[in-house]
Amino acid sequence: MELIRGQHNLRQSHRGCVATIGNFDGVHLGHQAVLGQLAERATAEGLPALAVIFEPHPIEFFRPQQAPPRIMRLREKLQALRDHGLDRVLVLNFDQPLAAMSATTFISEMLVAALGIRHLVVGEDFRFGHQRAGDFTMLAAAGPQGGFSVAKTPVVRIGENRVSSTGVRRLLQAGALDQAAACLGRPYSITGRVRHGDKRGRTIGFPTANIGLHRVSACLSGVYAVEVDGIDGQPVPGMANVGSRPTVGGARPLLEVNLFDFQGDLYGRYLHVNFVKKLRDETRFDSFDGLRQQLVDDARLARKLLIPTTPAATPQTPDTLPDNSA
Repeated sequence: MELIRGQHNLRQSHRGCVATIGNFDGVHLGHQAVLGQLAERATAEGLPALAVIFEPHPIEFFRPQQAPPRIMRLREKLQALRDHGLDRVLVLNFDQPLAAMSATTFISEMLVAALGIRHLVVGEDFRFGHQRAGDFTMLAAAGPQGGFSVAKTPVVRIGENRVSSTGVRRLLQAGALDQAAACLGRPYSITGRVRHGDKRGRTIGFPTANIGLHRVSACLSGVYAVEVDGIDGQPVPGMANVGSRPTVGGARPLLEVNLFDFQGDLYGRYLHVNFVKKLRDETRFDSFDGLRQQLVDDARLARKLLIPTTPAATPQTPDTLPDNSA
């Protein structure tokens, strides 16, 4: 998949494509329906499939203090888009000029002049342009003159509930991981590279792999049973803390992961952490002894959930447990 960073990097060779536009935060079932329709049309037309996305998200530009947490960071989103058959992704910098661009100008300058789109697939409630004035009706009216056709993908529902990024975000914040996974079509995950931390955990018998979240805030908070990919080909069970670690005076949110029954150096390794079950909320403990005892209980429960054949009453040795210093 080709990544094009900014309109200034578009070339004549990029003209002529089947396209979609959106934020695609989470790449959930609703997004996947759009991407599936896009891929089918691209194959039929013999043209590349392209998605136009924005960085930062528009709401982060207009109201950064009120912006909701991201379900995915950009790297995770690009990987998910690649997995759903896109040939190209154009990342547009959402700045003041783009925010002020009228919907009609966006159509004429971006979609027609710069990209030469032949077909556009959008969600049923898609809006674009200054003050969100553009919609499907405007696109359909502009299509004949601009040389493109437009199709919209109906809203995807699970039961009576519409699948949306906002809905997925709320489910994750509520700890409803099974319901979030149903909307995403996969378990919720966070990926990142293991970096050096303060190594406090190992001093109380709870070493962890520390992974930066690369976002202002996370959709998750607390202690979770997890399965981790990126180590020797097989998922490794463990437990993880997402939070600021108030027991040790932490400030920035961090993902800390302990891998059960694993010994080895993970620094610099890129891990994929799948969240299976929430165990508890963040808690500030008055002592490290109190924290350590809680983590023994957390590990016992996580093992019972992830490794049913392991006796629930037999926790592993302390040096295999994590530093969930939240």
